[in-house]
Amino acid sequence: MKKTSLLLFFLLFIGNVFGEMIHPAHWTFTKEDNKNGEFTLIFKVKLDAGWHTYSQFTEDGGPLPMVFTFENSDCFKRIGKVTEPKPHVEYDSLFMVNVSSFEKEVTFKQKVKVSSPNCIIKGKIDFQVCLEACTNQDTLFSFSFGDMKSEAVPVAPVLIDTTVMIKNPEIVDTGKGEDAQIVSGQLEEGCGGDAQPTSKTDKSLIAIFIAGLLGGLVALVTPCVFPMIPMTVSFFTKRSGSRRKGIMNAIIYALSIIGIYVALGLLVTITFGSDALNDLSSNAFFNLSFFIIFVIFAISFFGAFEITLPSWMINKADSASDKGGLMGIFFMAFTLSLVSFSCTGPIIGTLLVEAAHGQSYLGPLVGMFGFSFALAVPFAIFALFPGWLNSLPKSGGWLNTVKVSLGFIELALAFKFLSNVDLAYHWGFLKRELFIAIWVVIAIMLGLYLIGKIKLSHDSDVPYISVGRLIVAMIVFSFAMYLVPGIWGAPLRLISGFPPPEFYKEWQTGKVDECPHDLSCFHDYDEGMAYAKAQNKPVIVDFTGWACVNCRKMEDNVWSDPKVLNKLRDQYVLISLYVDDKKALPQSEQFVSPLSGKTIKTTGNKWSDFQASKYNTNSQPYYVLLDNKGNILAQPKGYTPDIQTYVNFLDEGLCRYKKRQ
Repeated sequence: MKKTSLLLFFLLFIGNVFGEMIHPAHWTFTKEDNKNGEFTLIFKVKLDAGWHTYSQFTEDGGPLPMVFTFENSDCFKRIGKVTEPKPHVEYDSLFMVNVSSFEKEVTFKQKVKVSSPNCIIKGKIDFQVCLEACTNQDTLFSFSFGDMKSEAVPVAPVLIDTTVMIKNPEIVDTGKGEDAQIVSGQLEEGCGGDAQPTSKTDKSLIAIFIAGLLGGLVALVTPCVFPMIPMTVSFFTKRSGSRRKGIMNAIIYALSIIGIYVALGLLVTITFGSDALNDLSSNAFFNLSFFIIFVIFAISFFGAFEITLPSWMINKADSASDKGGLMGIFFMAFTLSLVSFSCTGPIIGTLLVEAAHGQSYLGPLVGMFGFSFALAVPFAIFALFPGWLNSLPKSGGWLNTVKVSLGFIELALAFKFLSNVDLAYHWGFLKRELFIAIWVVIAIMLGLYLIGKIKLSHDSDVPYISVGRLIVAMIVFSFAMYLVPGIWGAPLRLISGFPPPEFYKEWQTGKVDECPHDLSCFHDYDEGMAYAKAQNKPVIVDFTGWACVNCRKMEDNVWSDPKVLNKLRDQYVLISLYVDDKKALPQSEQFVSPLSGKTIKTTGNKWSDFQASKYNTNSQPYYVLLDNKGNILAQPKGYTPDIQTYVNFLDEGLCRYKKRQ
């Protein structure tokens, strides 16, 4: 990729993280008086060097068209459509269609008939600007006629878009007969609320880093890695000739380990990207494959067979490590990574999948950094203080106990992948009771293994149970007992998000897509909005997913609180849109997304595209409060585990809704 493209991607990424974006399009708005109450509204945009924008009229599968939206008002009437000069038309190999674009400067015009000198015409322009990479932007406009002034209000590329798509072709003309948009007014003061939209990026990355760190610590005490610590540190100390050089070599060795695993995270990011893996999180083939892989890893941890990389790969890396110098140290670290794969592979696989399900491209990178940091630091620490090696426990049968215990954990996690696909496709074979029962059995068997009642082929004879092992066994048995009431409907908040939702159970007499806590809800936006108008109530749009762990946590831990539940039940109309639902759309309802250029074939695709195009985000959960006309009531929120914060959010929406009445 060219340097300019890489720089642009960097700038766009930094902008998304810190809330600032580059603005290559500069709009000015003027008007011409055509006499007798007729005016020509002039929209002129100047583009920075190299940038271009697109026409209002683009072919299916092409880039996003420019869209002019006018707020409804009785004081003016549009005469015809927004006109534009002749664009530059050229075949684009990326979109594989002819695209119509403008560069440098372009002027759009709209004729109107104004019936009152106090009339104010307001609206918004949505457009896309590109310089090898593209960004969606918008700007508000306002024309007043009493004082003959016009003004433009630029808006940053929306982190939170205050528009909602509804069917109303009389308000806006996109040139393609698509759904219209209505621009919300300014949010009324006096109702509280955050000045800025909530963002969970930083917290998510911290959580991913901590998960990676814990995964690295677990990998450190596996039979493949733990014995390597004293051996490697002693090797460096003796080989280097001096303690100072030995320490330096060990530190370089640790940094090489970090570099290798971070490179793996980078490879996953470049190959798939967070959006692609997030989309795969409920894909049948992907989840069934991971279920099988995790079961195979678990059986391997139990000692049935050993999973290793090809010997030629390990031998080649090992021979390269004998060359000496920095390259030799790097290949020693690479050899460790290859040799320890049978123990670290399942941990890395779990971490990468979960990190990639997040909404940030940094997820896999941060996860691998945490993992490799925990794995590498001991080598540097023991090189600095070699005397501490004597305090390490000796290698022995306890390492195999750790490995087998990990096998039980891997087996439990495998059923989470099976549950994801069962939920998304509504197959109904792994309901909540069965899932919890499987976890109970796995926990009990792990406890029995820890107290020596179950013995596998590679286990050493244990004449007695150590205090540490007994304590862990007690914790595991307690966890199993905690799970048991969940089979009969207990909430199980400790593991909320992992089992299927509480309404997805064998003893549920209603439909599969019932709503949490017996709430009434809609799974179609238009139906929910029509009901809200009939009931004169505000709306909460819940962008959720069957495979979304944080969605289940919100439902189990926040929505279950009476202060929240009563508001959702009595004061709002709930519209839950599942972005990963695999139910196929009828052929007549399938369409090509203007945002991605992909054909929307499933219900989940439809709501995912709706969320991304209207709110510039694809994270779940995501909550949007609207009045029953489609106008926004509060800054939308993502994952909000604090109950009082969520109550304040709902109250803010109710306050503004009452003001607008």
